[in-house]
Amino acid sequence: MSLIPRKSIFGLITFFCLARSVTANSYRNMSSSAGVHSVAYVTVPTQEVAKKLAHGLVKNKLAACVNIIPGLVSVYEWKNEINEDDELLLMIKTRTDTVDALTKYVTENHPYEVCEVISLPIQNGSEKYLNWISDVVPPASQREQ
Repeated sequence: MSLIPRKSIFGLITFFCLARSVTANSYRNMSSSAGVHSVAYVTVPTQEVAKKLAHGLVKNKLAACVNIIPGLVSVYEWKNEINEDDELLLMIKTRTDTVDALTKYVTENHPYEVCEVISLPIQNGSEKYLNWISDVVPPASQREQ
């Protein structure tokens, strides 16, 4: 005599098979270049600073594209005080192996004492767009120092 009814066992097996199939398909659908590219985010105080950094990043082949997004309000603690400032956000598309050089460029050309430079790897996307990023931004190993 079985403690688990047959219908429950078949339902459980079916569930695990479907779950495994969904997981496998989601990995199959990921770009073959998953993680090769990243999006970096930088906050800036003014449109002038945003454009200066954006142009410098693209000119120096540290980014393929920089979107300047206005209308950001940042609330943060700095030197034991709560601050609220209007800012802009730079959304920067680049190669993952270029993020360190991009961070160095931003910190050397940014007016903040401590500026935000964070990045996330791109796991999937338009293959043509990701190839374009690769075409514009050379790999770190091929970049002039």
